Amino acid sequence: MIDTDVLVVGAGPAGTAAATLLARGGIDVTVIDKTTFPRDKTCGDGLTTLALRLLQELGLSSAAVESWRDVGQVWMRSPSGREVNLALPAGQGRYAAVTKRVDLDSALVDLARSCGANVIEDATLRTLTPSETSITATLAGDRSITTRYVIAADGMWSTTRKGLGLDMPGYRGDWHAARQYRKAAGERSRDLWVWFEDDLLPGYAWSFPLPNGEVNVGFGIVRRGSLSGKDFAAAWRELFDRHHIREVLGETEDISPYRAWPIPARLPSVSLTGPRTLFVGDAAAATDPMTGEGIGQALETGMLAASAITEHLSGSPDDVLGTYERSAKRSLLADHHMASGLSRVLRSRVATNMALRTVSVNDWTRRNFARWMFEDYPRALIATPRRWSRGAMSRPGADI
Repeated sequence: MIDTDVLVVGAGPAGTAAATLLARGGIDVTVIDKTTFPRDKTCGDGLTTLALRLLQELGLSSAAVESWRDVGQVWMRSPSGREVNLALPAGQGRYAAVTKRVDLDSALVDLARSCGANVIEDATLRTLTPSETSITATLAGDRSITTRYVIAADGMWSTTRKGLGLDMPGYRGDWHAARQYRKAAGERSRDLWVWFEDDLLPGYAWSFPLPNGEVNVGFGIVRRGSLSGKDFAAAWRELFDRHHIREVLGETEDISPYRAWPIPARLPSVSLTGPRTLFVGDAAAATDPMTGEGIGQALETGMLAASAITEHLSGSPDDVLGTYERSAKRSLLADHHMASGLSRVLRSRVATNMALRTVSVNDWTRRNFARWMFEDYPRALIATPRRWSRGAMSRPGADI
């Protein structure tokens, strides 16, 4: 039997961010994960400015992440074939990067451990039993942990959420994505690419550059009721036959299997808390509904959960849960609604073409759209006056 102040279920970015802050604040925290590290995680591997700043706040060094690659510009292609080059500010810190999740997540686990968190790998959660004063978690192998609070960072198919009876039967995510690691010989494959394809809108295809001539290449689409696994697999096989994608990547060689995964982006309609429990990251369906990006949101929700517990650990559960719900909604909800609305607009080929034409008007529009796209400032900044401040749209990048 283990007794701990906080049990974190899941050692991805959301869970390790929470554990790092809690341990650094002197709170006894135990992290469990059903896998052992290093382990692969199916993901696009992109890090936005939001994610980079939060990683800096946690104290992570890019030098600790083996496959780290900085990104200074992005190429985008509209459905009509217009190519737009968007440069991020140079010499002002990092605004975007790419790194394999196997490396990023392992580095975050190491960081949490170095701060004093007890990380238990190969530990599968079986049941949760709440009481008035605690929660008891039973693990595979008849192990048990008693804790004051649980932070559920266990992803889309959250065992914690199911164990508390708060899951959504039949829910399969709002996005569906696929990716593969490949060696790419094309000279232009060293750039970050986003292709808006007619048949993928409002989704897109991507190629994100990694060291040693590797790329993370894939596509994400908004899930439609008529989509079948067979159709999705067929779209994947055909992706690399498209001339403009083949032209960028050049000759390619598979270096990993093709993998697909669901992406939850339903923050407004998902419960953020349960009995002595705070849901974070994909378990809170906090992914950006326009891009499907979720690392920044995972880090942010994990850190907000840790802050709420730290502030009210000696108070009542209502104080902890209420503080977290309010802070998460205040930080994320307006941006989620804005991104959802823009995603609906981008279902139209005409609207997507017009958007990229507008973006490419001049250097100012290209630079500021790139910063907005990479979450340098909140999606809904213009619609939330409480977040207006001098320099809000001209902050330096991360120093990580």
